[in-house]
Amino acid sequence: MKTRARWPRLLACGATLALTVSLSACGGGGGGGSADDGKIHILVYGDASNKVEKQIVETFNKTSDVKAVLDTIPGADYQQKLQTIINTPQAPDVFFNWGGGSIKPFVKAGLLQPLDGFIKDNPDLENKFLPSVFNSAVVDGKPYGVPMRGTQPILLFHNKEVLDKAGVKPPKTWDDLLDVVGKLKAEGVTPISLGGGDRWPTLMWLEYVYDRVAGPELFQKALEGDKEAWESAESKKALGMLRELIDAGAFGTKFDSVKYTNGASPALLARGKAGFELMGSWYYAQQQEDAKEFAAEGLGYTTFPTVEGGKGDAANIVGNTNNFYSVLKKTKHPEAVAEFLKLMYSDEFVKAQMAIGNLPTTTNTPQFLDTAASPEYSRFQYELVKKAPSFQLSWDQAYPPSAITPIQQAVQQFFNGQLDADGFIKAMQALPTE
Repeated sequence: MKTRARWPRLLACGATLALTVSLSACGGGGGGGSADDGKIHILVYGDASNKVEKQIVETFNKTSDVKAVLDTIPGADYQQKLQTIINTPQAPDVFFNWGGGSIKPFVKAGLLQPLDGFIKDNPDLENKFLPSVFNSAVVDGKPYGVPMRGTQPILLFHNKEVLDKAGVKPPKTWDDLLDVVGKLKAEGVTPISLGGGDRWPTLMWLEYVYDRVAGPELFQKALEGDKEAWESAESKKALGMLRELIDAGAFGTKFDSVKYTNGASPALLARGKAGFELMGSWYYAQQQEDAKEFAAEGLGYTTFPTVEGGKGDAANIVGNTNNFYSVLKKTKHPEAVAEFLKLMYSDEFVKAQMAIGNLPTTTNTPQFLDTAASPEYSRFQYELVKKAPSFQLSWDQAYPPSAITPIQQAVQQFFNGQLDADGFIKAMQALPTE
């Protein structure tokens, strides 16, 4: 299915997709969170990954006295429906989320079960996952989620033929990137494809540049309510670097009218009209679907460039750390839930996720990398995530849902010149953090 690989990202960004997946029990009577029907209800985002989730529920039910029921909500409706039911008798026992800001309001409202007790009884619920990923669902020092799908770091993709023709290589430093931009422009191609019309692809550039210049600490301070972080010298330096890149013509002049969601920005790269595109790791599968020959022979990938003198570690990454299962405090079957969560690091789970193109972040994943559709690519991603000192969750997922639109709007307006650096800083300072 064409858009499967990027659905988790799009939903988190507020996009709407028409997915024809049924909502089984969570909209009717008998949800597991408050009204007990003797079962545990697992609520997930409705998409192609449900194939694995159904399989794992079936495995659990073979040995458990308390049975699990998988409930799905069509992707476009997931966030809204979850918020509608989470404090009602129709609430699930366990539900899919993105960690970070997506669950913070529920934690503040006292609706979620901290998992430290589960982990005390079974340390593998933490130890079997890569720390940089597991920590994305830690709120106020307590864990509230167990990884349950695959990781999606953001990578810098390129068209090998375009770069060869221009006599350039993937940039290792920011200065290299500026040099490459000039040479690609001289060849008559857009240096960097950008789906600015969707807004969230543009945000990826700020996430990486801020990390490289200031390290992850600046954003973390801002997320915790320190508004002065946005007006720091490092923040202004990052914005200045981005402005220089934009003004150099790196993204062309029409990026605001180009979208990723309709396939336009990936097509620019595949057809040799652009040199690079910064995108989540699902991009590889997308090009395999849309431009199979290009994906097999002409698509390259690398990490984001370093910044000389910057505080951010060159091995830091940003993106979607994973999806998570969180547990409602009102569940009447915590023991059964704890047993169900154990399956998220089982060999069966890992092999099934790899088979549909997901890359789990469990410590046993390396055993199965050779079974992936592209073992080299999967291995590259896994090592990247494993070695990352920091895996920063995308800003519009780290902040609470009410901040998604203001963030994306400020980013778009900064890139297209409607906001200067001061205007952008003020917009970010106005974001809600609760």
